[in-house]
Amino acid sequence: MVKENFSLKKYNTFGIDVMAQYFAGFSTIEQLEELLEFEKLKINNPKSSTFILGGGSNILFTKNVEGLVLKNEIKGIERIREDENYVYLKTGAGENWHQLVLYCINNNLAGMENLSLIPGNVGASPMQNIGAYGVEIKDVFHQLEAFHLLEKKIVRFAKDDCKFGYRESIFKGELKDQFVILNVTYRLNKIPHFNTSYGAIEQELQTMGIKELTIQAISQAVINIRSSKLPDPAVIGNAGSFFKNPEIDNKQFLNLRTAFSAIVGYDLHNGKTKLAAGWLIEQCGWKGYRKKDAGCYAKQALILVNYGAASGKEILILSEEIIVSIKEKYGILLEREVNIP
Repeated sequence: MVKENFSLKKYNTFGIDVMAQYFAGFSTIEQLEELLEFEKLKINNPKSSTFILGGGSNILFTKNVEGLVLKNEIKGIERIREDENYVYLKTGAGENWHQLVLYCINNNLAGMENLSLIPGNVGASPMQNIGAYGVEIKDVFHQLEAFHLLEKKIVRFAKDDCKFGYRESIFKGELKDQFVILNVTYRLNKIPHFNTSYGAIEQELQTMGIKELTIQAISQAVINIRSSKLPDPAVIGNAGSFFKNPEIDNKQFLNLRTAFSAIVGYDLHNGKTKLAAGWLIEQCGWKGYRKKDAGCYAKQALILVNYGAASGKEILILSEEIIVSIKEKYGILLEREVNIP
């Protein structure tokens, strides 16, 4: 059922109250096709386009949305095949990401444990190439199926087709707004390969008193760490990390370290160094900053928050001010990780 002038406040984790001209959910390809036909017949506005909404956890609305907003609610988790080393899980794009991770943990399927408690739905995982604590989606990705909005056909994408990069994929670049991701198939390990070297995982495991390393223990460690420094969107509106960690040439990093000895960087072993954007933002005095209800979270400077009644434009302006200050002090241009339609 298509609803008109529908509030999207409950459908984005920033809690921004904007209106969709038309709104509907779909849980099958047939429903999606019917709704696209509705758009063509009823709206027919060249200025509007179909907007696909997933979990709303990586988006900042700054204005009302013209046209049709479609919420992807395709569900299902299915083992489509397995071999001696791997299990392949085909998962509906509308499934909650963390619930999928817990499914894998409970079934002793390894590879996603470092990605615990990331907000959002499955469909966004390849689009963003989501990642945390040394693991990215590309490490467990097998293939996906997506519906081409203009050609009205299903296309299969293998790993190389997706052109994964740091929080990037072909669906954020050259194919942006052309496809609806229907399902994603992941390749999970039967025998785990533990990754505990990133961040504070090893320290948290020691605090937990873990004697024998398991995917369950790593998942709980990640959940503990994230819960301690990341705000719950149900309490304080946010979209997780607002900015990407910038990658710069090693030579530029050495020059910066000469001027700023405490600067935080991680060697990527490809001639580049990844900087901690949160550290840069904190050094410029933004951590804990608040103007009206838009702010920079006091426990993690990488996160911008809505304390209640901030508009998307107010949060966007704050992000622009932060970007300018980092550029002026360090000569580095921060990029937003959050999508702004």
